Formats: sequence, C-alpha cells, structure tokens
Amino acid sequence: MIVILLDELLQKGYGLGSGISLFIATNICESIVWKAFSPTTINTGRGPEFEGAVIALFHLLMTWPNKQRALQEAFYRQNLPNIMNLLATLLVFAAVIYLQGFRVEIPVKSSRQRGARGSYPVRLFYTSNMPIMLQSALSSNIFLISQMMYSRFSENLLVRLFGVWEAKDGSSQLHAVSGLVYYMSPPLNFREALLDPIHTAAYIVYMLGACALFSKTWIEVSGSSPRDVAKQLKDQGLVMAGHREQSMYKELKRVIPTAAAFGGACIGALSVFSDLMGALGSGTGTLLAVTIIYGYFEIAAKEGDLAGMKGMIMG
Repeated sequence: MIVILLDELLQKGYGLGSGISLFIATNICESIVWKAFSPTTINTGRGPEFEGAVIALFHLLMTWPNKQRALQEAFYRQNLPNIMNLLATLLVFAAVIYLQGFRVEIPVKSSRQRGARGSYPVRLFYTSNMPIMLQSALSSNIFLISQMMYSRFSENLLVRLFGVWEAKDGSSQLHAVSGLVYYMSPPLNFREALLDPIHTAAYIVYMLGACALFSKTWIEVSGSSPRDVAKQLKDQGLVMAGHREQSMYKELKRVIPTAAAFGGACIGALSVFSDLMGALGSGTGTLLAVTIIYGYFEIAAKEGDLAGMKGMIMG
C-alpha cells in the first residue's frame, strides 16, 4: 500500500520517473552493496567468514599468512559473494552504459517550415529493459507452476518431464535438476556451465530468443511500432530526408524491428553473462538496476536542460 501511494506521488509530478522502477532499482542496488560490504559473519564450516566480498578480502589478507592463497580465496570462494562476482557486476554496469550510446539517427525535416531539420534516434535498446522483465515474469510463473505440480505429483511422468526439483548442498532452496524448466534456468556457476554444455547452450538459446521475441512484441503493443512512429512524425509535420512521405513507413519498418530484436538479444546475452559469472544481485536484477538508473540519469539531464533554458529566457 505504501509503495502504491509513493508511486502515485511520483506520477503526479512530485518526483521523476516511475515509483515502481525506482523501488526496484533501490532494492537491487541495496542487495549489491550489502553483498559487497556486509560486515555480517557466517559460519561456513571453516570458521566464521564475512559475507561482504570487499570486507572478506581485507580480512583474509590481514589474517592469512599466505597472501597468495588469501587472494585466491577472496576472488573465488564458494557459496558466498566474492571479488569475481563484484567485478562481473561492475563489468555489466559498464557494458550496459556503453551500449546505451549505440543508436541509428534517422534524418527528418519539417514539411511545414523550410530548412528545419533534425533526427529521430532509434536506440539499440529500443525497448529498454522490458524484454528482460517480461522474460523474468514468464520464467518465474513457469518455475512456480512446476514446483507446485512436482510437490503434489512427483511420480507423474509428465510432471517429471516438465521439471524435477531438489535441494542442493544442504540448502533448503530448491533447484531444477532435470526436465524442461532445468534448461530454462541458469547454471548455478561457471564451473557447472562448463560441465553441462547442453544445459548452457539451451539456456542461452532460450534467453536470447525469448528476449528478442518479447522486444519485437512489445513495440507492437506499446505504441512504438514503425506504423505508430510514422503516424507520430506525420502528425508533427515531419518527413524523412530523402524519402517521400509514403515510403517513410517502409524505411522505419526496416530499422525499428531489427533494432528491437537485436537489442533484446543483447539484453539477453548480458543477462546470461551475469548469471554465468555470478554477478551480485542476479543477471536480471543487475540489468534492471542499471537500465533504470540510466533512465533516471537521462530524465535528470533533460530536466536540467529545460531548467537552464527557462533560466536563460527568464533572465
């Protein structure tokens, strides 16, 4: 209820962007920071260890006489956040920010004012983070249904073909170990990905295909399809430079669906990389956080430009 009320406040102009997106990004960033700097100690059977990867690095360097082994333990320790997980998270952040700059500039000109020209940008991430959000929602629902069916009909052949769930390494958390949902779920770590290449290949194909398909579908239902964009440009009195008004839709149809599908596949590939490298906060969570934060950065920059222009006019 509180989240809904805060979202309503932002929607009415008391803040920037969507409240739901802000809360998602805040929650994911809190999780990443906690796993990097948590001072909580956990008994892993080898004595108490710090949960935070950075805290554990300094603790191991100060307490272990063999510094090389201490570094190796800090970078590759199992079942707790490590430095490699943190570096993978930072790498995904940098990759998404870098790829956000890729775009195709479609030159447009005004059909009402002579000499007025501009451009319509079609970004690589044309549908932003929607593909990974829809893919995550689909997978979560399928996993939930599979777990419910397996808990009640674990001996049924069709249920077992759909998914078999077991706890691993003494943990109470269930993981898919066979069946369809096993190939839809990410490998637990990079080592497991190498040991089961068929699972890894199937997961990569599923992620890239699902994200590309959801991205192409989203442009049709969100009002950002080539036909919708052509209508918007026409209503604003804009035409593509070097093209007739009738051929504008064909040119947009050549560019926009390709950008949407390829951008969705890139989002899926980044999510796969995050999962395989064990990025803090999961692959999907990391991508959602960085795309939302980048969106807020653009909104703030746009608001700053408008405020600056208003100040110049009033001054």
